Amino acid sequence: MELEGKSVVVTGGSRGLGLGLVEALLSRGADVTVVARGAEALASVRERFGVSVLKADVTDESSARDVLTRTRPDLLILNAGSKPRMGRLDEISWEDFSAPWNTDVKAGLHWLQAALTMPLARGTRVLVGSSGAVNGSPLSGGYGGAKRMLWLMAKYANTVSAARQLDIRFQVLVPMQIIGGTGVGDVAAGAYARAYGVTPQEFLGRFGAPLPPRDFGDKVVTMLTDPAYETAFAVGFKGDTGIAVLEDVAA
Repeated sequence: MELEGKSVVVTGGSRGLGLGLVEALLSRGADVTVVARGAEALASVRERFGVSVLKADVTDESSARDVLTRTRPDLLILNAGSKPRMGRLDEISWEDFSAPWNTDVKAGLHWLQAALTMPLARGTRVLVGSSGAVNGSPLSGGYGGAKRMLWLMAKYANTVSAARQLDIRFQVLVPMQIIGGTGVGDVAAGAYARAYGVTPQEFLGRFGAPLPPRDFGDKVVTMLTDPAYETAFAVGFKGDTGIAVLEDVAA
């Protein structure tokens, strides 16, 4: 995929991994629109990079359709997600356990449905963030399961796209480590560090080389533009090993 001049929407693009994606996309000449809830963070990213911004709650069905109608992106990256409510399985409440399903999965459903039913233009690519979907997260309640559900939903979306001959392609982005310096990563690293009796920095060091948000963004751009990943459906990203295809489209 050539990114120069392409319209790209990044949800949750005002901070963390989303901001790393925005920076990497801008470096390739993409026309980026950032969608997030926080007005202050949006103002900051607009001032810093000159990008278009839209304030929206990604869990609101009408917001998904409104944003996509206004932007008609060539590339949609569903990165926004909630911070997990940390707790061990024998201690966490159902409210906290199910929170990622009522935010991340709900948002995913609305945006995937909007992409398919409007529909977006032929050739559009939709990337779905799915951190924690491989190994789970035993101190994050339903977070890992919610992210695995998003993986499955992207696969279902490809099935619908093929059946209706929409030529919209859905792919899954899977960071294979907890990433410090992000809202979700810092919450998780703090909880696991306390459980293991180490510092957050020591815990994060167990993953090997770090994967800063900008490096993550650059790797995603490589995945988008390198023909070697043409058949990839689910793609893993790690600081020390780089990019790995976890599942192909035909699987």
